[in-house]
Amino acid sequence: MKKVVLAFSGGLDTSFCVKYLAEEKGMEVHSVLVDTGGFTNEEIEDIERKAIELGVKSHYTARVADKYYKECIRFLVYGNILKNNTYPLSVSAERIFQAVAVAEYAKSIDAKAIAHGSTGAGNDQVRFDMAFRIIVPDAEIITPIRDLKLSREAEIEFLKAKGVVREWSKSTYSINQGLWGTSVGGKETLNSWDSLPESAYPTQVTKKKSTEITLQFTKGELKGVNGKRFKNPVDAIRRLHDLASPFGIGRDIHVGDTIIGIKGRVGFEAAAPLIIIKAHHLLEKHVLTKWQQYWKQNLSEWYGMLLHEGQFNEPVLRDIEQFLESSQSHVTGEVRVKLAPYNFQLLGIKSDYDLMSPVFGSYGEMNNAWSGDDVRGFSKIASNQVMIYEKVKELAEKK
Repeated sequence: MKKVVLAFSGGLDTSFCVKYLAEEKGMEVHSVLVDTGGFTNEEIEDIERKAIELGVKSHYTARVADKYYKECIRFLVYGNILKNNTYPLSVSAERIFQAVAVAEYAKSIDAKAIAHGSTGAGNDQVRFDMAFRIIVPDAEIITPIRDLKLSREAEIEFLKAKGVVREWSKSTYSINQGLWGTSVGGKETLNSWDSLPESAYPTQVTKKKSTEITLQFTKGELKGVNGKRFKNPVDAIRRLHDLASPFGIGRDIHVGDTIIGIKGRVGFEAAAPLIIIKAHHLLEKHVLTKWQQYWKQNLSEWYGMLLHEGQFNEPVLRDIEQFLESSQSHVTGEVRVKLAPYNFQLLGIKSDYDLMSPVFGSYGEMNNAWSGDDVRGFSKIASNQVMIYEKVKELAEKK
């Protein structure tokens, strides 16, 4: 029997894929669940049980939250990356790491085929296909849902015929929860006008009284929350999520260009990612030079775009990552943040590397590093070329 590795979530589509590949195609199915930080232990155990009940030859859970942080999330923080100035790439980055983990597992067990349950309508099909082609280029890629174009009802009938009877009720909203934020899709996101109702968001507002917190960064990484230090930044992210998400912070709707050329909308809530990125950016504005910030912004935008479009394995991303990491050597300090229902406010920073040092002067008050005569001379030189340009233009136009 031909061995196939299937990216498995336990939902309708991937459950269909198990039975279809095993009983219609006669393949030996090895299912893989990739946990990038969005599953509880109970959910992982439940998905494994479902896979075994469906008849897979083996099931494997790849736990890659730490790897996901180390190889991706920290660079999203270093670059202050928000797609279209809005979206922290919650699902796009996560899907790439899931695809890579599945492909690497297929390679490790020498599978000659690899499958996923994506439809032909969105970005995920491209991300999975690209990762599979790069990491296991000789493996056959099988996509039953995309190829067969079956309706949800047809999938359910097929599974019933195979003796798989479950409550396949379709949720009103499609929710993908992960370490770096949660996406929320529903009827309101299918048009350009409506907004998601309060009930659509998985975390409801339970905190009404504002509070202040402090975030401690070390070389660009969140290593402390309210003075408590965390060895693993993943734990710091989770702690901040627990503190901020009950305020309903980090909710928005992202409008963007998909890889396949159409525009789409998706709701999300990402309290911890948005606070971390904005707090980190404020700290950088104090400790980095003007040109460090300028080039970081340009390179970060490219990084986010390539990552979103499934190009994680493109070597230029490794080059950009080296630049981003180098830029973080002085991004160490504390940021004070106020949390309130539906919003947060950055209040200030403390850092030994703060370039707003009173030793050299206070903006608008006094200076200790130059004199008025220095500024007069500098202004003359800085304006000289444009002054010549205007004078030459004036003389030429008089002829």
